Amino acid sequence: MDKAVGGQSVRIGCGAGFSGDRLDAAGPVVQALIDSGGPAYLVFETLAERTLALAQLRRRQHAEGGYFQDLPALLGPILARCQSHRIPIIGNFGAADPLGAAQRIQTLAREVGCPQLRIAAITGDDMFLAMDAGALLSMPRHPPMPIRADSLVSANVYLGADGIAAALAQGADVVVTGRVADPALVLGALVHHFGWRADDWDKLAAGVLAGHLLECGAQVTGGYFADPGFKDVPNLAEVGYPICEVEASGDFVVTKPRATGGCVTLQTVKEQMLYEIHDPAAYLTPDVVLDLTGVRLEQQGADRVRVSGARGRPRPQTLKATVCFDGGHMGEGEISYAGPNARARGLLAIDILRQRLAMRALPVKSHFDLIGVASVFNGEDDRLLRPQTPQEVPEVRVRMAVSAADRATVLQALNEVDALYTCGPTGGGGVRTTVTPLMISTSVFADRATFQPVVTLLEPAP
Repeated sequence: MDKAVGGQSVRIGCGAGFSGDRLDAAGPVVQALIDSGGPAYLVFETLAERTLALAQLRRRQHAEGGYFQDLPALLGPILARCQSHRIPIIGNFGAADPLGAAQRIQTLAREVGCPQLRIAAITGDDMFLAMDAGALLSMPRHPPMPIRADSLVSANVYLGADGIAAALAQGADVVVTGRVADPALVLGALVHHFGWRADDWDKLAAGVLAGHLLECGAQVTGGYFADPGFKDVPNLAEVGYPICEVEASGDFVVTKPRATGGCVTLQTVKEQMLYEIHDPAAYLTPDVVLDLTGVRLEQQGADRVRVSGARGRPRPQTLKATVCFDGGHMGEGEISYAGPNARARGLLAIDILRQRLAMRALPVKSHFDLIGVASVFNGEDDRLLRPQTPQEVPEVRVRMAVSAADRATVLQALNEVDALYTCGPTGGGGVRTTVTPLMISTSVFADRATFQPVVTLLEPAP
């Protein structure tokens, strides 16, 4: 495996689309890749901007906190099967510590009986290792916002597919990355497998499109698509995760494992294709600028959609980077009211909470919802909470959200929700309060030459 594998087609399966995804989703995908009998790769996308910032915070607290914490549950059941059938695994579950994740997977490999697994870690995305805080803070930010040097939590550039392809060329069975562009997880495998040139823009664009369709897991197979009576999707409890069958030309078919729930249709593929796309004619990635305007979709039977027509232009001269900084803490407190006059009691509880925060002069920003009446569309004016013709509802749940610079202030505010047990309207119950770090992010654009992927290949354990 020291060069491109070649061949006419390859299958790329997806085992996760975000950090909170189903941990057992990869099993049917792996079986389908094995049953196909051809070359295949398995990718896991588990890293969002906030996920990476929180991983940086955990790493500061303890050495092994910087990578995806459910690695044993995610990879344990499929690691040996993938190795025995020569299915490389690629995942950004390295988060803030790709090398630490690689070492944890090496330990896991011994535990599940495949100690000869070759694991590569890709680093080079952490801006803190390439420049000091002053240089970072001097870069133009989009959107512009003030950042104190002591509030910086993470700053990572989006690397492309080069490091992944290089790791696979060195014989890696598992490739662990930190911050890479999500489609690069798939494109790296395709560049390695087919030996696509670094300036073959149309093929690179097709690979990015395949990666974009796979990157959110079940979203392209009916998850986040279902709307009963309008867009019906069968058996979402066992939804199958997607597989792309990619040809050397870059054309591919989106499908899923047989005997799984969900569906792959023109509609599911179109929705995911346009997901998070600001300009369909110019989707910027580290590897290529993708033009979707000429893409053609064709239904080729049940749960099979053929995709062709992607076009590409030369990659941007800069790399996008996300800078996350400490925004204080956010607290949420909830309490339920049920039965006759539940709506009025919920509104009274909100009035009490507002008054108590004002009386105590707590320096918090606050927001209130009455779940069951108005929450998603509730604005600052509370217009939806108090319509002119209120309708009785059987139950409501009051939600107070607050933010402040420090955790102690948030806890003081949340205490007022607890106090409603005896100081509020009758019949309140089910209080729940949580406090989480509040991350704020902005983007900068970095010099591509400054940030290159670094591949570290761990030798198999003796």
